[in-house]
Amino acid sequence: MSGTSVAALLVSHDGARWLPAVIAGLRAQSRPVDRVVAVDTASKDGSADLLEQAFGAVVRVPGSTHFPAAVELGLQELREDPEPAEWVWILHDDANPAPGALAALLRAAEEHPEADVLGPTLREWPSLRRLLEVGVTISGTGRRETGLERGEYDQGQHHAVRRVLAVNSAGMLVRRRVLEELGGFDDQLPIFGNDIDFGWRAATAGHTTLVVPGAVVFHAEAAHRGIRRTPLTGRHTHYQERRAALYTLLVNSRARALPFQVVRLGLGTLVRMIGFLLVRAVGEALDELAALVSLYSSPRQILAARRERQGRQSGDPAEVRALLAPPWLPYRHGLDFVGDLASAATQQAADVAERRRAAAIERDPSSLAARRPVADDEDEDFTDSGAVARFLTNPIAVLLTLFVVAAVIGSREAFGSVVGGGLSPVPDSAGAWWGLHLESWHPLGQGTAVPAPAYVLPLALVGSLLGTTLAVSALLVLAVPACVWGAWRFLRVTGRLVSHRGAPRWVLLWGATTYALVPVASGAWGDGRLGPVVAAVLLPWVTHAALGFADPSADRRWRAGWRTGLLLALTTAFAPVAWAFGLVVGLVVVAAAFAIARGAMRDRSTWGPPAAAIGVVPVLLAPWWLPMLVHGHAAGLALDIGRVPSPGVDARDLLTGRLGDLGAPWWLGALLLVAAVLALVPRATRIPVLVCWLVALVAGGLAAVLGNLTVTLDATTTPVGVGFLVVVLQGAFVTAATLGGQGLLLGTASRSGARSGAARSLVAVVGVAVAVVPLAGLGWFAAGGHDRLADSADTDIPAYMVQSSQAGAAHGILVVRGSVEDGLTYTIRRGDGVTLGEDEVLALDTADRGFTRLVQTLVSRPTPATVTALAAEGIEYVVLPAPADGAVSAALDATGGLVQASAEERTTRAWQVGEPVDERALDGPRSWLRIGLLVLQGVAIVVVAVLCAPSLRSRRR
Repeated sequence: MSGTSVAALLVSHDGARWLPAVIAGLRAQSRPVDRVVAVDTASKDGSADLLEQAFGAVVRVPGSTHFPAAVELGLQELREDPEPAEWVWILHDDANPAPGALAALLRAAEEHPEADVLGPTLREWPSLRRLLEVGVTISGTGRRETGLERGEYDQGQHHAVRRVLAVNSAGMLVRRRVLEELGGFDDQLPIFGNDIDFGWRAATAGHTTLVVPGAVVFHAEAAHRGIRRTPLTGRHTHYQERRAALYTLLVNSRARALPFQVVRLGLGTLVRMIGFLLVRAVGEALDELAALVSLYSSPRQILAARRERQGRQSGDPAEVRALLAPPWLPYRHGLDFVGDLASAATQQAADVAERRRAAAIERDPSSLAARRPVADDEDEDFTDSGAVARFLTNPIAVLLTLFVVAAVIGSREAFGSVVGGGLSPVPDSAGAWWGLHLESWHPLGQGTAVPAPAYVLPLALVGSLLGTTLAVSALLVLAVPACVWGAWRFLRVTGRLVSHRGAPRWVLLWGATTYALVPVASGAWGDGRLGPVVAAVLLPWVTHAALGFADPSADRRWRAGWRTGLLLALTTAFAPVAWAFGLVVGLVVVAAAFAIARGAMRDRSTWGPPAAAIGVVPVLLAPWWLPMLVHGHAAGLALDIGRVPSPGVDARDLLTGRLGDLGAPWWLGALLLVAAVLALVPRATRIPVLVCWLVALVAGGLAAVLGNLTVTLDATTTPVGVGFLVVVLQGAFVTAATLGGQGLLLGTASRSGARSGAARSLVAVVGVAVAVVPLAGLGWFAAGGHDRLADSADTDIPAYMVQSSQAGAAHGILVVRGSVEDGLTYTIRRGDGVTLGEDEVLALDTADRGFTRLVQTLVSRPTPATVTALAAEGIEYVVLPAPADGAVSAALDATGGLVQASAEERTTRAWQVGEPVDERALDGPRSWLRIGLLVLQGVAIVVVAVLCAPSLRSRRR
């Protein structure tokens, strides 16, 4: 192509650090350019002078001139030439072409005369080998797609010249005629994304774009990487990039796909914001929102750009679509992101342990932490003979699997629908839980403003995914396996605090399985007490997060504080006493730390994270506890969740881990207590065991105080809930015994001769004795028959009445039980009955005295006016379950306005209120306070989740 003329168009802005190499690269081309036009946008580092010395006159323009305008100014210079160049080679001031780049591009243009735009392979500068782009396209979500793997190096694997949607403007060779016909680069894309938009417009207009891998340009990507800031980007590089991507999609998409694209990009932006918040990239999340708002608030700009492009459409739409990224690609990227986030989260414990080990080595190079662990029989590397063989040759894995299988068998009563004991039936859908959580006035009883329990929100979230029945069933069935997982993880970390090799796996197996049986051996599981069960699952994770307070890094200490606060809030939602216990423990630990290391505690990052963990809980649970205080139901803040009354706990129950009369034999808990006491003997682990006993003393002291208190409600009297403290006490005993076992083995390993033989005999005796606890407990649980759970709740209400009550809250059923001689009580059934969450609201609600007097009149001297009043109160049926009192039945039979209704049992009597019910009988006021608290809770959850999430640096292409 000896007759082909090429003009290089070089745009610069503060690029003096790269320009000498770029100028040398231009001069070293094996096929020299015929003309160089340099445009400088008010550089302050001498870039314009460098260009002028190399190529002569430079077009100098203000710093506000964007890239498309600079290219247009360069084209104006070329038009003034007597014979304007046929090709324009666009270069950036940070793009250095290899010596044969231009020759390779022109050679490809000669071999492919249909090509109007050609681009080189871009490699990273200064690494020179890592690939950046070999052609580029765009996905349906606006992601810049290169088709390259992360960190891929150029090894000649991309050698074929091929058609692509677009090539980077750094090194783009384009026919001057085509560049001018298409109007150059879009002025709405001042810095980023103009190359993809130009390539899309060129393809739509019938032009061909090729990538030529044989041509290489080294690109520093100064603006993209934030190395250089311009007046057009400032600090918000991501905003410009995202706005360019959204704009490109909106102005170039097909007309019939535009509505879908608008909705998709809006929802996609919300998802991307959540993703950025999860990795604590708040600035980029705000940039995402700003980019979307910027474009969606200017629809005329989008429509004008679309009209301008429609006038140039002449290419085959099918060919253009083939150049775009596959529609499934964004979903693969989403899965990759979730995988990266999960990987970062699961590696946190290992990172903390390694940092502590490094800190120990730095303090004392001769310490045990500096010694490499020696493989023993337990850590022997087996030959890889397949997953099944590796599993069968690992006795710990086999025993854990058998334990989990036996635990699932023992929880067979919780398969499917479950109710009974302290567990009320679940609602038909998660929508009922969401309504209970969001409403400030509940249509229960005669209407109440008692706030929903705090645990309703997490149940609504899980129920939305699994369904209400499966959600509660899964909590009970998976409680023991989840406790094993959490306890193993926590005990492994605590063991490494004692020895860099950690506790032996047999000791961990005993500790994890023994703790996992705490919720079932206590009787909480069999009585349907979700509070202690869920608290037992969460407790190892809370304490594991709290270990991060001792991390050498201040940033990680703060993150541990937020993570502990979030988990403590979730635990408090199911076990309200948990926050009071955390407060007391926090005060004790901080006071001890001030006494021991006063200098270190002056640093805010030392005492601040524990304070944040405690202080954030009231904020996260504000919609629950604050309305409780406002409406005079503060006693509910100290009760265990579930039906009242809660089981009482005496001193023996507290020490042996029992709640009520459904627990395992008390001597199993006594054996654990003895093991925890004996754990004080080994000297190697005495200090951490004393810490466990300090926690146990705090829990026991708090339980002793609260256990003597009772709460008087309208319907009954119930003790203050101490189920969580029973779980904590047992957890402390298990941890102490596990650490004691580790210390005993360490002491045995250090002995020799006859003393070693005696020590090993002692270890064997102790091992057999303590193994009785998990083995007997598991056998007791697997045998079954120790619970009050059932598939469904017995009801003595006729089915047709139940169906009618579900038509609306005002279609209530007045149920009167008892007799005149022994006393009468009444309840009101509305909707699908009293369900989980609603039971606590009704238990804390104060009875409506006016309605109580109305019921007293109904069962003693009923009149037609009484019946009219019932309809006004939203009562459609009156039921006297078997055995119905004869005197009351006779009086109701003789009352005008009550129509006798059928019942399944002869001894059950029922009547229908003859007058229509008032559909607005249960309407109540709206509380703006609760709305504000819900907003506060939502914002707080997002903020705390972002602050406690693991760091994951987002990667840009």
